[in-house]
Formats: sequence, C-alpha cells, structure tokens
Amino acid sequence: MDHKKSLENSSYLVQFKGPAPTQTKDTDIVDEAICYFKANVFFKNDESKNEADRTLTYTPLYISECLKKLQKCNSRRQGEKEMYTLGIADFPIPGEPRFLFNAIYAKPANKQEDEVMRAYLHQLRQETGQRLCEQVFDPRNDKPSKWWTCFVTRQFTNKSLSGPGQ
Repeated sequence: MDHKKSLENSSYLVQFKGPAPTQTKDTDIVDEAICYFKANVFFKNDESKNEADRTLTYTPLYISECLKKLQKCNSRRQGEKEMYTLGIADFPIPGEPRFLFNAIYAKPANKQEDEVMRAYLHQLRQETGQRLCEQVFDPRNDKPSKWWTCFVTRQFTNKSLSGPGQ
C-alpha cells in the first residue's frame, strides 16, 4: 500500500471498535503516523500543540515497539498475532505513573474519561499494529522488510514506551 495514496484517500474505515470515528474524510492519523515514521524517528524533540500532535507523539513510539516485535517474526501471520497481543497488553494511560507523557497529556478527570482514554489508546494500538503489518511484511517472501526493521534501534525523541533493556 502506498502511503501517499493512502493519505490522499477521501475516507478511511477503521477496523477496530473504540471511541475514534469509524470513518473519516480527514487524513487518517494512523496512516499519517506510519507514513512519516521513518522521517519523524530522527527527531530529538517534539512540540505538541493539540490532541492530534499528542497522538502523533505517542504513535511513533508505539510503532517502534511494534517493530521490535515484528523483526523477530517469521511470517505476516505471526506478526499479526504479535501485534494483537501487544495491542491488548496492559499499558499505562495519562495520569498513571508509568505513562511517559504525563507532562503533555491531561489526567482523566473521572472514571468515564479514564475508560474513554484507555479505549482510544487500545483502538489506536490495534489499528497501528494491523496496518503496520501490511507495510512491514514483504508479500513476495512473507518476511519483515529490512527497510522497516532497520529503524528498530532508532528512538523518536530519545524515548521508548518499554523500559530499559526491553
């Protein structure tokens, strides 16, 4: 799938349930994050001005985590299973001590906002993992592309969602 064409698409249908719109005429944020990942991963700092910027700060870090898993996979099917597992794994949300960006994300004000935030990040993680598999695996040999896995050692803004050594 060509990312440029994807970004020019007039609408995109989201596959996973969650609070994000299931169809939009705007540029899809997951496709945008994947499309610009290779360039953005070289940024050492980031300025977040709005919700979309904050999402575009979180998503490249999640893509990096995905690539760590995908580089070890022997097939797209195995990669999709890994992405599903990673997507549903326990993860911190704003306001929790392990969340990396508490300085730029507001803590949910109540239980309902907490649930919506968790559901949104869960949906974002699942969509990102699924779509990343479409890009990373070469359909000719069903192996991860070296043009994606070479970015495993790069860290967007010198941060990582996983702890040291993971």
